[in-house]
Amino acid sequence: MKKTRCIMVQGTMSGAGKSLLCAALCRIFHQDGLRCAPFKSQNMALNSYVTRDGLEMGRAQVVQAMAAGVEPDVRMNPILLKPCSDVGSQVIVNGEVRGQMPARDYFRYKKQLVPEILAAYHSLAEENDVIVIEGAGSPAEINLKADDIVNMGLARLVDAPVLLAGDIDRGGVFAQLYGTVALLEPEERARVKGLIINKFRGDVEILRPGLAPLEEKTGVPVIGVVPYVRTEIDDEDSLAPSLGRTEAHKPLDAAVIRLPRISNFTDFSPLEQHPLLGVRYVSGTQTLGRPDVVILPGTKSTLDDLVWLRENGLEAVILKLAAAGVPVMGICGGYQMLGRTLSDPEGTEGGVPGAVVRGLGLLPVDTVFCAQKTRTRVEARALAGPFAGARLEGYEIHMGKTRVDGEPFCRLEDGRAEGCAAGNVYGTYLHGLFDTGEATARLADLLCKTKGIDPAGAAPLSHRAFQEREFDRLAEAVRAALDMDAIYRMMEG
Repeated sequence: MKKTRCIMVQGTMSGAGKSLLCAALCRIFHQDGLRCAPFKSQNMALNSYVTRDGLEMGRAQVVQAMAAGVEPDVRMNPILLKPCSDVGSQVIVNGEVRGQMPARDYFRYKKQLVPEILAAYHSLAEENDVIVIEGAGSPAEINLKADDIVNMGLARLVDAPVLLAGDIDRGGVFAQLYGTVALLEPEERARVKGLIINKFRGDVEILRPGLAPLEEKTGVPVIGVVPYVRTEIDDEDSLAPSLGRTEAHKPLDAAVIRLPRISNFTDFSPLEQHPLLGVRYVSGTQTLGRPDVVILPGTKSTLDDLVWLRENGLEAVILKLAAAGVPVMGICGGYQMLGRTLSDPEGTEGGVPGAVVRGLGLLPVDTVFCAQKTRTRVEARALAGPFAGARLEGYEIHMGKTRVDGEPFCRLEDGRAEGCAAGNVYGTYLHGLFDTGEATARLADLLCKTKGIDPAGAAPLSHRAFQEREFDRLAEAVRAALDMDAIYRMMEG
């Protein structure tokens, strides 16, 4: 087997910026003419993606693969955990569901997955010049280190040099970095080849006097101070800044309901990039107001989140808005909620087997949950009203079959009807339906006509073209901040 170079980015905490740093390194190596692939052995996320061969993986490695200029591959994320409660997750291995496990059971089980992790890694290594590895959380979580398969445990298995990133934007970055290094075992500490201070705002010269003492105390060089780069690259899960956006600052107001178990909210990144669309996330009736469009997103637990929607009063307000002519859209779980009934004969959703729950009743559809998960990539043409003719590309990830009595939302390339539309209410299973830009433009045109706004000159880029531009901008900032020569030397090792 050839010796493929690798570099691993670990963080002092979740949200330290590991995912974006890895995306930047993937783009830098791609720009330098190297074939590069991202890798994360275990990812916990509700933002997922379906590969061309119908397998499911975490969205962060998809973004990193795009930055590297390669097709997303499930080997880049062999284990995906999708939380379905506070103490349990759906376990997906090599893109296929292995079942639901409480956290305690998974911690006993995960060591058995090491051969599959290594098989995925070495298979990627055979095909690439560089592997950029992302850790998870912090390597200094001393209660978890014994069975670690994603931080130092993985670094040891694949002999990876480690860059440790700390988040100065949250404060206490010197304590973050020093404390993390201090809690590592000597063999682990020896793997840390460089420190990165991430998300810095201001004059770096003011920070510089602290760098030498930090290097002296840790015995590890600081290889860069990366500025706070404002990019529009897809975020992950509950730490994503976009989920905290509660006000719309553009003429058109799109309100996305922030369900407790919201998933695949990256569906709305293209809307956020539109020059006229302001996207905000709403979790209560007091902040919903009267938006120009209401969107019910995907969720990992449709029935539980439907009950939440009902109990906090949002259902009643959404029904009033729909009756007043405000467009309402549902995607995946949100689409299921808009229907007449949701049935769970086998207890697939984690509740009582045989449960039947009333939906919002805005679409003439009925959903029956089943254990088999639908995972497929599709292309389609929209049929419904203002969206008619829009070219769509997306993917389905859902458990359940929906029977439709009304008009379809779109037609798939194989001729099958998909989704449903009734008046000003639209539902579809297609994640990523806004990515081509065509459905985004149609939605903006509809809302502009309603508000008397001229949409001329506001046509969005395709999401892919926009991301390419953002990857280059991110890579430029990170390349200028890091000692890339030192990183190449670390990889030669």
